[in-house]
Amino acid sequence: MEALLNEWLWQEEFWLPPGIRWRDIEMKEDEGRFPLPRDLVYTLPLAFAFIALRYVFERLVALPLSRILGVKDRIRIGAPSIPKLEAFYKQNSRQPSQSEVVSLGKQCGLSQRKIHTWFRHRRNQDRPSNTKKFCEASWRFVFYVVAFTAGLGSLINTPWFWDHRECWRGYPKQPVSEAHYWYYVLEMSFYLSLLLCVSVDVKRKDFKEQVIHHIATLFLIGFSYCGNYVRVGTLVMLVHDSSDFLLESAKMFHYAVWTRTCDSLFVVFALVFLVTRLVVFPGRVIHTTLVVSLEFFQPFLGYYFFNALLLVLQALHVFWAYLILRMVYKFVFLGKVERDERSDEESNVDEEEEEEDEPEDEGEECSWEQRKGAINSKLASLANNCVLNNLTNQRNISSRLPKAR
Repeated sequence: MEALLNEWLWQEEFWLPPGIRWRDIEMKEDEGRFPLPRDLVYTLPLAFAFIALRYVFERLVALPLSRILGVKDRIRIGAPSIPKLEAFYKQNSRQPSQSEVVSLGKQCGLSQRKIHTWFRHRRNQDRPSNTKKFCEASWRFVFYVVAFTAGLGSLINTPWFWDHRECWRGYPKQPVSEAHYWYYVLEMSFYLSLLLCVSVDVKRKDFKEQVIHHIATLFLIGFSYCGNYVRVGTLVMLVHDSSDFLLESAKMFHYAVWTRTCDSLFVVFALVFLVTRLVVFPGRVIHTTLVVSLEFFQPFLGYYFFNALLLVLQALHVFWAYLILRMVYKFVFLGKVERDERSDEESNVDEEEEEEDEPEDEGEECSWEQRKGAINSKLASLANNCVLNNLTNQRNISSRLPKAR
């Protein structure tokens, strides 16, 4: 069975241009390394190594850095301990329907408003703190800076960096340098670690798009290595890394409330992203794989699959460009970047409702006393204003009486 699967999976019609066989691209030891699928087995242990390294980095480097930069976490009202509501929250739904709210209210002897308030506070307890967001952004920032710097250093002297026709000259018999091999392995390991941690990372509005992006990226890196599209693949990874570290740095200063620095970095990021993802990537990279490659070989199944993955990435670029342009609009017309358009899901609505909520249950007596004191002070101020207004009017009337007489 395994032999039949290998025979079907590695058919020459899938991976190689017409007229080329596997024996035609075999290389001798002195000719260099030819990419083989077994080279990628190191990506899985390296992905777990990245996760362990991230754990250490966030606690020893990112956490102290967040305190130095002044990152502050928001204090949220905790939900009181109600076992039935807690069980429903964990086992059924975080946002119960109206009929479920009525049923829970009968079971717990609480009003519908108190049920809604409890679930709102309970959801806010699970919201990621600014410190957690800062640590996650700082980890990605460090990797993207190192990856972009190393990738640019390894590619700037290669002929295909300046002339994209060199990506296909001699294909598929193209040796892979040791630097580009490790560039591939480390990038694939990092994205695999992000996919493994997607359930514990901060969930944002584009959560589904992020998962699709990670999966498409892994397929793209793995397939391009096995099919020896390494020269084009290194350009794709470099284009993506060029703007990613700017985004993560802007997010770091956003969580630290360094508004001017965040806004400046965001403007630079928006320009780099729009140029690299909407101009360079489709105009140079995808044009090279779709059009220029046909000057060197006839299309085959691998050609179509590789370009399909690139087009999926381009569709995600258009989606994110839309979000970025919305933020640019806010920056231009409102004067600042108010929120991250990809901020964690539902947090804005719940937190605003939490501020406006008037607690009624016994677990919120302290908050109610504070609100009561604030209301009393406002009423006293209003009463004083009314008294002053009456006295002023009385004086005006008295001053006019002699003239009337």
